[in-house]
Amino acid sequence: MEITIRRATEKDISGVVDCLTEAFQEYRESYTVDAFNDTVPTIEGMERRSKEMKILIAEDRSSRIIGTVSYRVYSRSEGHLRGMAVLPRFQGKGSAKRLLEAVETELKQLGCSRITLDTTLPLQRATRFYLKHGFKPTGITRDFFGMPVFEYEKVLKRGEFTQKGRDGENE
Repeated sequence: MEITIRRATEKDISGVVDCLTEAFQEYRESYTVDAFNDTVPTIEGMERRSKEMKILIAEDRSSRIIGTVSYRVYSRSEGHLRGMAVLPRFQGKGSAKRLLEAVETELKQLGCSRITLDTTLPLQRATRFYLKHGFKPTGITRDFFGMPVFEYEKVLKRGEFTQKGRDGENE
């Protein structure tokens, strides 16, 4: 499948919200109302997020947004992913992998040595995807609007993406 990955613009905000809405709809009942509303913000909420984070999108040949991911850099050494989603009919076709690779490349160029993300229990498919692509659970669990959210990380070293072991040493 031919897709393009690029940085989202203001004109893309509505399409990003539509993508998140469609991708997370099947999980709506598994989330608390506030957690879902934070995961799938309104257009105004996404406009605020776009001021705090960079947003990448995946487009198909017709320029429809089929996937998205946001990220921010903390203290120039850690990048944090948020709001990764691919429309259900495009899942399993490489779009998520391409989005993740693009984010990792950008974060690496910005000097990040660690990438984190948070995920919830209902997102088992996403969790398997992150594990397959080198993320490991950190053991940190936080409250996310009344539901647990679990942190995962991927450690970057010497230009290569490596995984961090439990003892803190790179494997």
